[in-house]
Amino acid sequence: MKNSLLIEGGYPLNGRVRVSGAKNAGLVLLVASIMADGETILDNLPRICDVEVMVKILNDVGVNARWNEDGSLSICPPQGHVKVQTSYELSKKLRASNLFLGALLGREREAVVSLPGGCDIGSRPMDLHIKGIQALGSEVEIEHGFIYARAKAPAGARIYLDFPSVGATENIMMMAVKTPGQSIIENAAKEPEIVDLANFLNSMGARVRGAGTDLIKIEGVNELRAGRYAIIPDRIEAGTYMIAAAISQGDVLVENVIPTHLHPIVAKLQETGAMVEETDDGVRVRGGKRVNPVDIKTLPYPGFPTDMQSQMMALLSLAEGSSVIVENVFENRFQIVDELKRMGANIKVEGHTAVIKGVTTLYGARVKATDLRAGAALVLSGLAARGETIIEDAIHIFRGYEKISEKLCQLGAKVK
Repeated sequence: MKNSLLIEGGYPLNGRVRVSGAKNAGLVLLVASIMADGETILDNLPRICDVEVMVKILNDVGVNARWNEDGSLSICPPQGHVKVQTSYELSKKLRASNLFLGALLGREREAVVSLPGGCDIGSRPMDLHIKGIQALGSEVEIEHGFIYARAKAPAGARIYLDFPSVGATENIMMMAVKTPGQSIIENAAKEPEIVDLANFLNSMGARVRGAGTDLIKIEGVNELRAGRYAIIPDRIEAGTYMIAAAISQGDVLVENVIPTHLHPIVAKLQETGAMVEETDDGVRVRGGKRVNPVDIKTLPYPGFPTDMQSQMMALLSLAEGSSVIVENVFENRFQIVDELKRMGANIKVEGHTAVIKGVTTLYGARVKATDLRAGAALVLSGLAARGETIIEDAIHIFRGYEKISEKLCQLGAKVK
């Protein structure tokens, strides 16, 4: 795979684009499927780099995971035990590899999981994950970059999360569904991906209630039975194409979306002056002639998603006036700023706050994707910029966006 993207700016996007399955839901469902007896088939799973790495980790621990001709993925755990230790080499490529902690404890009562890798967007410690599995009866040690966990006498418990961490909520849910007794997660994450995990687990025979609220109740069961399940659409991919329509002053219908998942993004896009309407087929976005400045604070769902902050920054760099973005989730999410400045943006950062003074034009430049969403923001800037933009380290973008070049070209962009 070539590791750079070349974009010739100045072409309004027009037409329809179909959103793939949600990366962050697909990754946790892949892991959760090892806890079920029989063959799980997942539909609407995006074929992106992160998913391919997760498939490799599944095969490495002894699960037979393979793509089918219809684009679905089959996951068949062995009759006996799976390997309880994940590969360091594979895990360091992917933050979500830490989700094997809860799934392996649920299935094998033991897990040796490498401390995870992924995007460098700030410290994302494992302390809440560990606190949760300890409350459910796991003994935990950390040494040489691995988490060693064993549950000799697992039992349901009440767990309060200091922060509504998505990963910690998912790990605790996966262990709890196979842990005897009732478990309660307080201050749980409310993201749509959490609801999708709960629906998936329940479809296999788990008893999870309250997902999507801050209180999740789980009654442990003895077994889970595999089945077929379709993953929700990717709300961050949808939001990225919605901003692509606005920043290029185009007219795009974004298909295969769940509109309620997009409400925080829709609200801010409308404030910028873009026209957004829900239709029977999806969400239609038409860019306005000007971009209004907007203030944004990132927050856990249902607040404005941190994963859309970089893309909005790209749009606001062309606003008529000054915008303020406060990043409340990840402290390193402003690495994009230096790259946008290379394209002519006027942005100042102090701590967790960025002040964006809009400019009339962005100019093509050679820039570098520092992480997945920063890469997406550079694609958006390149669409609007005058001249050619070359994005290096584009592998970050391919980790999370399925067929992004093809989809943009179908809308009339010039991307290679």
